[in-house]
Amino acid sequence: MEGDGWEKRIEMERKQKDLFFASHPQSPLAPQDRRAFPGLAYWPPNPEYRFELRLLEYYDKGAIEVADSGGQKRTLRQWGQFRFELGGQQFALEAYKSDPIEERLFIPFRDETSGKESYGAGRYLDLELERHLTEEGKWIVDFNEAYNPWCAYSEDYVCPFVPLKNRLEVPILAGEKQYPLKQR
Repeated sequence: MEGDGWEKRIEMERKQKDLFFASHPQSPLAPQDRRAFPGLAYWPPNPEYRFELRLLEYYDKGAIEVADSGGQKRTLRQWGQFRFELGGQQFALEAYKSDPIEERLFIPFRDETSGKESYGAGRYLDLELERHLTEEGKWIVDFNEAYNPWCAYSEDYVCPFVPLKNRLEVPILAGEKQYPLKQR
């Protein structure tokens, strides 16, 4: 799905998200912010940040406790690991599930842009079975789809922090950038 179709899909999804944030009653933005909402800021789609990777699924899917922005603890199941190369360096990210029966994989991560060009607490990737799993059994891990958790837009939302294992020592110049409006 690379090339024109891939890039157009990314751009279309971003426009749909902007429309949702600007006008939907369930938007995480406060009503007064919706009126002034300029749209979210993104890096341009870049195929260098799109990977098709095998999930190194763990036999023993242990649980970890992760703090969240509300001061509580959440349990995440360590489902597996993705390994990839970027800029000649090898990296690994843990994939998690909140519940063993869910099909979606959750990848929270921080990188060298966190707190500068992107949200300080980190960004998320959600991998859905029907959309991100290829016929060859590889997962599409596309950082162009990286998004800020809703707690980046409002203190009304609580989000899990990124586990230490998912802190990348490289800038990921893809996906959603820092929210352009100042928090109230």
